Amino acid sequence: MSGPLRLVPGEGDTLPAVPRPRSRTRARPSWAADPIDELAERLVEQVAVAVHPYEVAALLESDGLTGDQISERYARPDLFTLAEDLYARVPRHYPEPPPAPDPWRPDHLRCALRGLVFALPGLAYVLGAGLWHGTADVSGLIAAALAAWAWNQALSHRAYLRLAAEGRAAAGRTLRIGGPAGALGAAVTGLLVSGPGTGAAFAGGQSCYLAAASVLLVLGRERVLLLTLLPVAAGAAAASVWRLPAPLALGLLLATVTLAVAAAGHAIHGTLRSAPTAAAARPKLLRSLPYGLFGLAAGVLAALAGAGDPRSVVVLTLSMGFAEWLLYRYRSLAVAALRESTTSRGFTLRACRALALCLGAYLAVLALGALVAGTGIAPLLVLGAVLWTALLLQAFSVAWMPAAVCLVAAAAEAAALPAGLPPSPVQLICRTAAAAVLVAGACRLFGRPTAHR
Repeated sequence: MSGPLRLVPGEGDTLPAVPRPRSRTRARPSWAADPIDELAERLVEQVAVAVHPYEVAALLESDGLTGDQISERYARPDLFTLAEDLYARVPRHYPEPPPAPDPWRPDHLRCALRGLVFALPGLAYVLGAGLWHGTADVSGLIAAALAAWAWNQALSHRAYLRLAAEGRAAAGRTLRIGGPAGALGAAVTGLLVSGPGTGAAFAGGQSCYLAAASVLLVLGRERVLLLTLLPVAAGAAAASVWRLPAPLALGLLLATVTLAVAAAGHAIHGTLRSAPTAAAARPKLLRSLPYGLFGLAAGVLAALAGAGDPRSVVVLTLSMGFAEWLLYRYRSLAVAALRESTTSRGFTLRACRALALCLGAYLAVLALGALVAGTGIAPLLVLGAVLWTALLLQAFSVAWMPAAVCLVAAAAEAAALPAGLPPSPVQLICRTAAAAVLVAGACRLFGRPTAHR
């Protein structure tokens, strides 16, 4: 030191003076009461979401701070220095955006209605069982149904494409031409297989109903279609108690077909009066071909299953409404997985888990139905896995792969029957292989985030 130590009063000069400790109290308020901290606390929500100090500077300027206030109250030379100080003190916090509405949320009532209109037409075969005789009539009915399924699947896909691209009027024009053409082709197929007679007449009515039902389903008229099925439903309920005369059963069947055709014609007429949308390129016919081929393959697989045990087809038909609900449910779960996942691997695991959950739920319903109906569980489960996974792939516009797999499986099962092989093991092997290929393809496709955008 440059001078002598300062002595504490009252003590001798021989002892060195002890320096006084500096006070720890601040001349100004504590740090919690710092004006800049107070400002940060007041503007914390706005400052926390800023991505640059300039945003904070704009906020302070809009808050009415002047240069004098900044220098006198906050002891900062300018606005930008104060903004940088605030930006450094407040941690970044960006709020999550509000959740977007789920575009794939299932419509429970609509799926239930579609399940009913898928199942109730089967009562027509119960009501009209006494109207045809011999295997030729049955073969004609099956052939007409296969032709109608293939045509109507392709027609529905094309109508949906034109509905999305060109509006309801364009879809109505497609259905106005394709519906009668498909009904005529299926009826002629039934006639060629069964020959003239009641079987061919029933095949013609069946073809007209299937064409009309396809039109109403594409145009979203499930309630109307359900009302057209009331005569058949009432007749089948009465037939379970009394034996109905053949003319009455025939009249109820004709009433349902007439009502369905009239409702479809009215629905098409309503779409033709719709205002056309902007002109768009008409989709190519080839795009709908795999959907028709899948309809044919699915029909063959169902017919072969019904030949072994008709109860399995009944269970499968009754499950179609729940199957469609699960298609929407999977897409909803996949969108949720997209929002929650932060890595590609995490999304893949979530998407595959959702696929296993939905497919497992459908197979559980089929197993319960098989137990109630007393039919074989394993063949029905693998057939259900094939059809549901194929439909899910088609919902993602993957059409050729499921159509090819189902066609190969159907051809292998059909080829095994005349060869004298036992049908059940062959069916089980073919369907299991087809299900494995489809599920593996679905996992590979749906594990990519780009498939769900």
